[in-house]
Amino acid sequence: MADGPPKAWLMLAVGTDRQHGGNDGYDDDPDVHYSWDDTVPNARTVAIGDRIVLWDKEAVIGASVIEEIETGWAEKILYRCPYCNGANIKRRKRESPRFRCFPCSDTFDIASTRVERVETFRSRHDANWIDLGRCLNGQTLRSLCVSPKSQLSMRPLRWDAFTEALRTVGKARGAAFLDEATPWVQPRPSGHRQARVRVRVGQGGFRERLLATQGPVCAFTGPGPVAALEAAHLYSYAAVGQHHDDGGLLLRRDVHRLFDQGDIAVDPHTLTISLREELLTYPGYAPLHGQPLATKLDRGHVAWIEKHWGQHRPDAR
Repeated sequence: MADGPPKAWLMLAVGTDRQHGGNDGYDDDPDVHYSWDDTVPNARTVAIGDRIVLWDKEAVIGASVIEEIETGWAEKILYRCPYCNGANIKRRKRESPRFRCFPCSDTFDIASTRVERVETFRSRHDANWIDLGRCLNGQTLRSLCVSPKSQLSMRPLRWDAFTEALRTVGKARGAAFLDEATPWVQPRPSGHRQARVRVRVGQGGFRERLLATQGPVCAFTGPGPVAALEAAHLYSYAAVGQHHDDGGLLLRRDVHRLFDQGDIAVDPHTLTISLREELLTYPGYAPLHGQPLATKLDRGHVAWIEKHWGQHRPDAR
């Protein structure tokens, strides 16, 4: 990665309500993927490895690092003002007529339409996603942008200023985690369709091997349905780029996320579960503190656990 702060984007994510240029919106799933097309400014500027911060106009939702961008083509219906042919029209939720055009201020019930072929983009960013719990409001987020008065749905963000803002509201660990997050990038062209390999290449096989050796058991919470269990690395896969079977455990998705952030860890001296203090206030997690794991560990697991503990609990004994 280049010297200096990473490139970052503040991206508007409000599902099908996210309209741009008079279209039908986008199918965002904020903690997994974000979609756009080439009608959106900065469409081709966003890249793998960039930081992505999602908000809903009112507050921050979460942040991550882009690990994959899938591109393709689609037919898209674009809506236009029947009076000035402007694209900046919005559907009105309660008033009538249904549409208002902002360039000419006319209102109307039926918009002009045309079908246009567009290039589509979808980022994948769930591997490093952190839910930020609406800790920064919309006004603050706008002030952290390169152009605070920008109205773009994808606008450049001053990353250092954003992480500093997280620290001021008690999210220092989240800021540090995001600063260290780096995708494992392996480009692979596919005909005329540009695609990039998912960060965790071979993740499905890795999970199957863990299920075969460990059974359908979350290592921290005990037996559970297979569909709820994910293959968790005890190390940074983004840094290593390989699946080590003795470096993996099956974890429930919520526990997996908390483990990756260091909010849940395993004390390598006692091999018991350790929760950060703020998690002890949640009855769904507090009983786990101090308990042994539900999965038998071998020496390889313990070695990786020691590294994880050293990374996230450097001040512990």
